[in-house]
Amino acid sequence: MNICIKKIPAQKKGRNMLHRFLILWVFVIFAKVSYAKEITLNAAGSPPLNTPEQTGFLDLVAKKAFSRIGYTLKIVKLPAERGLRNVNAGIEDGELFRIKGMEKLYPNLIRVPEKIIDMEFVAFSQQQIELKKGWLSLSPYSISFVNGWKIYEKNVPKQAEITKVRNAEHLFLMLIKKRTDIILYERWGGLLYIKNKQTNTIKMLLPPLAKKEMFIYLHKKHKKLVPKLTAALKQMKQDGSYNNIVAKILTPLK
Repeated sequence: MNICIKKIPAQKKGRNMLHRFLILWVFVIFAKVSYAKEITLNAAGSPPLNTPEQTGFLDLVAKKAFSRIGYTLKIVKLPAERGLRNVNAGIEDGELFRIKGMEKLYPNLIRVPEKIIDMEFVAFSQQQIELKKGWLSLSPYSISFVNGWKIYEKNVPKQAEITKVRNAEHLFLMLIKKRTDIILYERWGGLLYIKNKQTNTIKMLLPPLAKKEMFIYLHKKHKKLVPKLTAALKQMKQDGSYNNIVAKILTPLK
């Protein structure tokens, strides 16, 4: 019996090997995409800093910073207290922005030491009111702010007539209808409301009542990311990326 053995030309062998290599390469690429590294941060903010579409100032800054260290960022909207409890339990990976010191109350949180923004807490009114004495200047007036804002609950003088409301829309409505003398909110959110409503009767009162540095927090299981994220945020401020986002989102509100 004659057995005929076909010899595969070397050129064809090379093509077969290249074909197998390409299939393997495509498989590896898709595997990387399927298992892309993702971080989930909670946020309880409002426009223009944090939006449902994740196009707010803080959303864009954080996304850019995480992308520089090889991560995609997902931001979920949760009530402030619930968000902190979830991160402390490791359900989500971190918080988008919080004041310094949260790690003392929630021991599983680690603060990224490079601030993401300076948050200014300010007063708005339809009257011309002097705030030279800071918080004490609020004493003779009727004051409104959103329920749960701890900085206002802690610092507004007890002598003031205080009304708490559910959200920013109700807050500004109180002022427009002259049911309160002063409302207390966050600088950029207030300026955005004024711009959207095209009103020139509401004025921001200066100086700010308080200015607080805000930071990203991560669960301790991600502690190795903290120095990398710190470096990424610093680099963004040095190379102009941070200021580009300021110019795009915040500067038009001034």
